[in-house]
Amino acid sequence: MEEKPKQDAKIDMAEPTFPLDFNESLQNQKTPFFNSSSRRRRNDTWVISIFVIFHLIAFVATMIVNDCWSNSHGDCTVKTLRRMSSQPLSENPLLGPSASTLDKVGALRKTLLVEHQTWHLLSCPWLHSGLIHLIINLIGVIFLGIYLEQEFGPLRTGIIYIFSGFFGTLVTALFVRDSPAVSSSGAQFGLLGATLSALIRNWKLYSNKVAALLILFAVFACNIMLGLLPYVSNYSNIGGLISGFLLGLALLSTPQLRQLAPNKSGFYDKGVKNFFNSKQKLDRPVLRSVSLLIFAFLLLVFLVVALLGFNISQYCQWCRYFDCIPSKRWNCNDMTTSCETMLSDTQSTLTCMGNGNFRIFPFTNISQERTRDLCTLICS
Repeated sequence: MEEKPKQDAKIDMAEPTFPLDFNESLQNQKTPFFNSSSRRRRNDTWVISIFVIFHLIAFVATMIVNDCWSNSHGDCTVKTLRRMSSQPLSENPLLGPSASTLDKVGALRKTLLVEHQTWHLLSCPWLHSGLIHLIINLIGVIFLGIYLEQEFGPLRTGIIYIFSGFFGTLVTALFVRDSPAVSSSGAQFGLLGATLSALIRNWKLYSNKVAALLILFAVFACNIMLGLLPYVSNYSNIGGLISGFLLGLALLSTPQLRQLAPNKSGFYDKGVKNFFNSKQKLDRPVLRSVSLLIFAFLLLVFLVVALLGFNISQYCQWCRYFDCIPSKRWNCNDMTTSCETMLSDTQSTLTCMGNGNFRIFPFTNISQERTRDLCTLICS
């Protein structure tokens, strides 16, 4: 039998080609800004988790130190929580501790900075004025922080978070009055500013830019409104926003191509990814350098001014209204108050020396810190 000649199999090996206009190919592949399905799945969202845990621990410790049930003799909100219950709403509308407790655990106050208690600059970014403040702040931190950490990695997100919190505290120190203020929202606004910078940097890559801006504005407005209540510093929010925006321009880069491009062969994907990553390192070096220099300059200036004890609030009378709006439901008084204390066998009477108001309490064992808190309420 005659054998048929074997035919040689021919396989065409097409060499991978790269787009001639890389930016044009990216612009044609837009994705929603907050669409998690377009981002790479990563398991390294541990930085934001650690920050959230730190804030929770700090708040629990603050409420334990406050011990409203004992120090306020049961005059508390949510009394069933006993030691963890919060002060009356007239004293703290955010379901939190007293002013003296915030001073004790590390909040900022004008007189404390004058006394050079600079450790408050490090503790203040981790404190919350109440449960409502804690919940709203952590919702924003988790939402913005997880996005940034999944998109740009834990190291850059952690740097932005920590430096924005500290930067916001320094801005708070320039405007703080003689009442306690906490600056934990400054770190959240740092994440907000970094997210805004990422959106602006890569404006042509996203399809729902208006919706993303509306979400960011909603986060901004909600926290600014919260900052109009006692003990929450709105100036830390503004400082954190500026810091986060500058650090976002300096540290964040264009999202990786593999999140946007259709899947090809393994060699093609790897080649394009490597090409893109090498381009990221040289992406807008002038903008990055200028942003970093501006941030470093502002950080140094605000740090020196804060350590020198300079305070803008004494020259700006209307600045207080950006930090706390006076109301009959809460107290924004930052004036030095003095009260006369009269004790009997079963009750105490505090009389404000400024306006003559007085209040009678059915107990006599009042601490000096608690007396100062009550005197501020009576004199307001």
